[in-house]
Amino acid sequence: MGGVDKAMVGLAGRPLIAHVVARLAPQVAAMAISANGDPARFAGFGVPVLADAADGPAGPLAGLLAGARWALSAHPRAWLLSAPCDVPFLPADLVARLAAARLPACACAGGRLHPLVALWPARELAAAAGEGGSARALLARLGGTSVAWEAPAEGAADPFANVNDPAALAAACRSIAAG
Repeated sequence: MGGVDKAMVGLAGRPLIAHVVARLAPQVAAMAISANGDPARFAGFGVPVLADAADGPAGPLAGLLAGARWALSAHPRAWLLSAPCDVPFLPADLVARLAAARLPACACAGGRLHPLVALWPARELAAAAGEGGSARALLARLGGTSVAWEAPAEGAADPFANVNDPAALAAACRSIAAG
């Protein structure tokens, strides 16, 4: 996306992250945003902003570790739902379907695994995330499973589509305009 703050890229008049928050808020008991940089840019969401764990891995696993620690500070048997800020069409039944599987569980659609759209037992995640690697490798280490979603109907938005470039942003805009 040209080095811009992807969470704040506009989609239908709102930042990408606002779409993710709106999709997930009805499905979770509490929410936090994992992000580095100035947390004030997320002040309008009224949720904690978690910086990457300094004593852990780099990349997405750093955010997973920070999230797991945050979740465990609230409850010793917490679960953590992870989802990237650039997946604006997440399903309304995401948590329910993932929770019905053996945890950790991640989404799979069209034969493509989405290891960052996942529900994790926070204690196990916190213990294993520090070992590094990828989210896919972490799922495998923890004996994770995937939950399959049907391919979207013709013309419908892919619920796990990442808005990673201008073409994907344009497609997301068309999906919203089409209803």
